[in-house]
Amino acid sequence: MSTPPRLIVATRNRHKTAEIRALVGEAFEVLDATCFPDFPEVEETGTTFLENATLKAEAISRVAAGWVLADDSGLEVDALDGRPGVWSSSFGGVEGDHPRNNARLIGEMAGADNRRARFRCTMVLARDGRAVADFSGSVEGTITTEPAGCRGFGYDPLFVPDGYELTFAELGEAVKNTMSHRARALEKALAWLAEQ
Repeated sequence: MSTPPRLIVATRNRHKTAEIRALVGEAFEVLDATCFPDFPEVEETGTTFLENATLKAEAISRVAAGWVLADDSGLEVDALDGRPGVWSSSFGGVEGDHPRNNARLIGEMAGADNRRARFRCTMVLARDGRAVADFSGSVEGTITTEPAGCRGFGYDPLFVPDGYELTFAELGEAVKNTMSHRARALEKALAWLAEQ
């Protein structure tokens, strides 16, 4: 049996890597930046998901052989004029502090009638320091008034996807991976890779 090709994900977020690995299955050996201590830290200075994903993909593909996949994703809330958006992971003031991010979102949404929101993801594939292709995915839903569920990560305890009455954190990975913003973007990326 031949070894699957390698796909390096430009992240140190183990939750993100686990989601991508589950979605990719046996098609690729999925590694991330935690496997390569010498990989640079990439500052996300972009103002769009595409800009940030491109920065990460190109930077890591300069030091890694083969395909590099980067994603930037976040939550866009209509009542907050699309915030937190690209600043989703630091919305509460501390990068990656999910409870603080969720607490701020609940506070800013207090009394809001419009609870509509979406998760959006943009993925970029790069090779040899150059972005080659990009793909986007999104999932629509609503924001709850308090967290529910203990699975998932980020804003999953507050997001109820359309067609469901439970949050992503209550539905769990298997259901989330059938419809998430990341799953939809990755499906397009894998289809593109299969044609290369």
